[in-house]
Amino acid sequence: MKEKFYITTPIYYPSAEFHIGHCYTTIIADAIARYKRLTGYDVFFQTGTDEHGEKIEKKAMEAGVTPKEYVDKIILNSKDLWSSLGITYDYFIRTTDKEHEVAVQKIFKKLYDQGDIYKGEYKGLYCVPCESFWTESQLIDGKCPDCGRDVKEVSEEAYFLKLSKYQDKLIEFYDEHPDFILPISRKNEMLNNFIKPGLEDLCVSRTSFKWGIPVDFDSKHVVYVWIDALSNYITSLGYPDENSDKFKRYWPADLHLVGKEIVRFHTIIWPIMLMALGLELPKKVFGHGWLIIDGGKISKSLGNYKDPREYINTYGVDAVRYYALREVPFGNDGNFSEDALISRTNTDLANILGNLVNRTISMSHKYFDGVIKNPKVEEEIDESLISSVLDLKIKVDEKMNNLKVNEAIDEIIEVLKKCNKYIDDTMPWILAKDESKTDRLQTVLYNLLESIRICSILLSPFIPTSSDKILEQLNTKEISYDSISSFGKLEIGSVLNKPEILFHRIILKSE
Repeated sequence: MKEKFYITTPIYYPSAEFHIGHCYTTIIADAIARYKRLTGYDVFFQTGTDEHGEKIEKKAMEAGVTPKEYVDKIILNSKDLWSSLGITYDYFIRTTDKEHEVAVQKIFKKLYDQGDIYKGEYKGLYCVPCESFWTESQLIDGKCPDCGRDVKEVSEEAYFLKLSKYQDKLIEFYDEHPDFILPISRKNEMLNNFIKPGLEDLCVSRTSFKWGIPVDFDSKHVVYVWIDALSNYITSLGYPDENSDKFKRYWPADLHLVGKEIVRFHTIIWPIMLMALGLELPKKVFGHGWLIIDGGKISKSLGNYKDPREYINTYGVDAVRYYALREVPFGNDGNFSEDALISRTNTDLANILGNLVNRTISMSHKYFDGVIKNPKVEEEIDESLISSVLDLKIKVDEKMNNLKVNEAIDEIIEVLKKCNKYIDDTMPWILAKDESKTDRLQTVLYNLLESIRICSILLSPFIPTSSDKILEQLNTKEISYDSISSFGKLEIGSVLNKPEILFHRIILKSE
């Protein structure tokens, strides 16, 4: 049986409007999921929508519809965006799914029955947009530390989760699993800012609004939206039935991929919930940085708030995916600039990759009618190229296993640059003028075509549409991960398809 790999993104607030920053987590998760599938893993990749809470209830009221009617109307927008980006999730969960709601009620009741949830009264500060509770000391200039907006004082009867009970156990788990939270700066933030100062028990129900999962043994209360949302990672697998096939197969999750602003929910509240339920914790939570636009916030008033589909329609899906994956050192904040997207597309995709593929296949058609031949008239320069190509699989695998996605792409681009230099050094157009060099020319072109095949397979998790087009032009059946373990799998005697331009050079607005 294949080794499993369960990867999740947070479930997203359903919206009629998205910007490129919303897509960043999911593009990365998709690239990782695709890579794991390519290398032979049984992947379960999950995303979805988080549809309960006070802000949804308010927006639905403003629109004159029920909350369920409101989210049903806009949910297709989320799915359409992921489709536009080529996102290959295996399961899309909605927190309004009946199976999920029932499972959350059972989780809440189990924690209550065993004394990990108790009834009390909440008095404190609450940020409606973030759906987060805060203490006075956690505020920044009196405002929510996550979004910078006003918080409001609330006082209501509530149920509480005993976070304080599990504080020492959580610290012990961190110590025993040093790679549980990455990058390490996030772990230090959780320990120093939240855990070591002392965990306060968490308010996990609300009575001031109704749009949530009802506490089935106390109808005045609905479950706190983060308890509802975090539970999706196991309810989708059939929990609380721990004997369900999916749960036994995929839990614990291998990777929760989240934005840095919600790391504390996934590395404090979620682990404590799982400890209380007697379940294994996920193997890793990676808190990546934000993708910002032109060095600042994404804002309609600044005129930089575009639907990502505008970029996709203008520049192509792979250009958008590639920029997000390559431009940002994973874990840090990164800048999204339309000019930088154009520049990166022109430099890497059009010049380095697209030009290499086009001129290699064009020369093969010009000199040999597209028929692939390799009499193996080899020189020292060939060994250098072939060695670089064969080392690539190991290098990319090492980078991807350490979630250094941008560095994995860097490795591939470096080999593609070597392919272009190999053309300049071997000068096929000069070889073509000398009949005695025909065999050598065939070997040179074969080495290039085979290098392109291997690089295209490794690029497929990142720019899948373009990779498919390249492999189609090569007219090869050798497209598996195993086929790149050795150099020379491209079929001798097969005929290349006609070359097609993969990426047209884009003119910068300033040009």
